[in-house]
Amino acid sequence: MTKETGDTKKILGVPATKEGVAKLSVIAVSLLVVMKVVASILTGSISIRADAVHSVIDLSGVVIAFIGIIIARKSPDKQHVYGHGKAEDIAAFIIGVLIFVAAGTIAYAAIERLIVGGAVELVTVGIYVTLAAIMINVIVAWCALRAAKSSDSVALEATGRHLLADVWSSVAVLVGLILVRLTGLNILDSIVALIVAILIGRIAYQTTKKAFSGLMDVKLPAEEEDSIIASIMEHSDQVLNLHKLRSRKAGNQRYIDLHLVMPKNVSLEEAHRLCDHLEQDIVGKLRIVDVTIHIEPCTDECDLCSVSCTSIKQE
Repeated sequence: MTKETGDTKKILGVPATKEGVAKLSVIAVSLLVVMKVVASILTGSISIRADAVHSVIDLSGVVIAFIGIIIARKSPDKQHVYGHGKAEDIAAFIIGVLIFVAAGTIAYAAIERLIVGGAVELVTVGIYVTLAAIMINVIVAWCALRAAKSSDSVALEATGRHLLADVWSSVAVLVGLILVRLTGLNILDSIVALIVAILIGRIAYQTTKKAFSGLMDVKLPAEEEDSIIASIMEHSDQVLNLHKLRSRKAGNQRYIDLHLVMPKNVSLEEAHRLCDHLEQDIVGKLRIVDVTIHIEPCTDECDLCSVSCTSIKQE
C-alpha cells in the first residue's frame, strides 16, 4: 500500500518531478563543463581545471542518478517482486564514490602544481566564469534537493549533494582567484584547491554512508518506527501486544512487517478490518510504505493482556 505525494509545479520550465529535475541537472552540468574547460584553458588556473574535472564527474553522477530513478520507478516483476527501489541506492552509492574520485583528482592536481609551479593568467575571466558557475549550481542543487525531499529520492538527494560539492568547489576557486589577483601569489590557487578537496571528501562520506545504509537494509529512523508504534497503540483496546517489528528501505519505498496479538475470540473479518485501518494510518504518516501484519491470537496463559476476552463484543 502506498501514498505518493509529488509536486506537479514547474521549476525553470521543467516539471518538478524526479525525472524532470534529473534532466535539468544533466543539462546544467553539461553547460558548466563547457564553461569551466574553456576558462581553465584561457587562464591556466589549476583550481579552475580541478573544478572542471569535478563538473565532469558531476555529469557522470547526474546521468547515473537519472538512470537509477528511471529503473526504480519500474513496477515489480517476476524477478523483482519487491520492485526496483534499490536502483536509487545503488546510483547514490556510485555518485558518492564519484565524489571521492573528484576530491582525489583535485588534491592530486593541486599538489602537482605546488611542486611544479605555474602562473595564472586572465584572472578576471576566471572570476566571472566561476561566479556564473556558482549561480547555476546553486539553482540546480536547490531544485534537486527540494525535489528529493518531496519525493524521498535517495538518488536525487545524492545528486543535490554532488552539485553542492561543486558549489563549494567553485566558491573556493573564486576566493583563490581573488587572492591571486590581489596578492600576485599563484601558490594560493593550489592551496585553495586542496581545501576544496577536503570539503568535497566530507560530502562524499555523507553521501556514501546514507546510500550504503539502504543497500544493507538498515532499519528506518527511530522517529519513523515510533510513529508506527504510535499508530498501533491508538488501538490498544483491540491490540494486546506488538512484537517482531522489522523495517527497511529501498529507494523511497519503505517495507514494514510486524506481529500483533489480538483477543482469540475476535473474528477474522474484524481482525482484517483493523489491519486495513492500521495500514492506512501508517501509510498516511510515512507515505510510500508496504506493510505486512501477522495476527496471533492470545492464549489462556497470556499475562500481557489488558483486555478481558469475555468482554469483547462480537459483531
